[in-house]
Amino acid sequence: MKKNLKTEFSTRQYMLSQDFEIYYYSDRIVPTVEAHTHDYYEFYLFIEGNIIMYIDGKKFVPTPGTMVVIPPYLAHYARLVDSDVPYRRFVFWVTEDFIDNLGRQSQDYRYLTDKAKNSGSFFINKFTEIEFNTIQGKVFSLIDEINSNRFGKDAKIMLHVSDLILSINRNVYESQNPNIVNADSDSLYESIIQYIETHIDEDLSLELLSDYFHVSKFHIAHVFTETNGLSIHKYITKKRLDMCRDAILSGQDISLVAETYGFSDYSVFYRAFVKEYGTSPKKYRDNIVRNMGLPTT
Repeated sequence: MKKNLKTEFSTRQYMLSQDFEIYYYSDRIVPTVEAHTHDYYEFYLFIEGNIIMYIDGKKFVPTPGTMVVIPPYLAHYARLVDSDVPYRRFVFWVTEDFIDNLGRQSQDYRYLTDKAKNSGSFFINKFTEIEFNTIQGKVFSLIDEINSNRFGKDAKIMLHVSDLILSINRNVYESQNPNIVNADSDSLYESIIQYIETHIDEDLSLELLSDYFHVSKFHIAHVFTETNGLSIHKYITKKRLDMCRDAILSGQDISLVAETYGFSDYSVFYRAFVKEYGTSPKKYRDNIVRNMGLPTT
């Protein structure tokens, strides 16, 4: 039997775990939950639907790609406006102790939780489509591992959850501090990586990179291969395939994914996808996404 990664909504507003809990919900009817508070952080990521959120006496209408970080003891609730579109969202609960433990490894894990806690209010961020698709892919990978029974499950879960938290913090930090990010990119390789990640849907030929960074394309190719172990072409292809996979997991139309993430020819995308994942995009989607409650094509 295939695993169902969608969670049936519960009005329970307390944690059963001492560390974290994460849920993917897709509903057309949602039982009424009155204003409530938690003694843990809530990361709320809105995918789609027609709702109004009420947090700390304020109300707003989230749009797809919106993330809200709600600190402990801040009253909040949501109301469904209509059910024409499924109300889809991720809810990620994480305790202060768990964040503290991660923070002992690196304060970078605490960036958003500290930001919300120190402000005494909630924090809202709007991700780009590419950023949000990547985050969705990470969430589904974490939920999939939680529902698995594979060797090394606990260790893999910790890798997934720490990667998710750090990725969310990094995206927000870099969007709010673009000048600092650019100043820290003190090597050609790091600058290339950053450029690729932020222009993945555009032309990334060696010629274009050479013009942009004002160095020869041969030097770029050499620096990249020496540092990464992959040719720059293979790295870009793999990065695009990863993003296409995340887009497929998030429910996007497969026929549009290739062009959206930089593949100008669908047949090239198809062959590369099969080589990377061992199956066609359609079969990959049917095998993994069907039981998540996402639309299929």
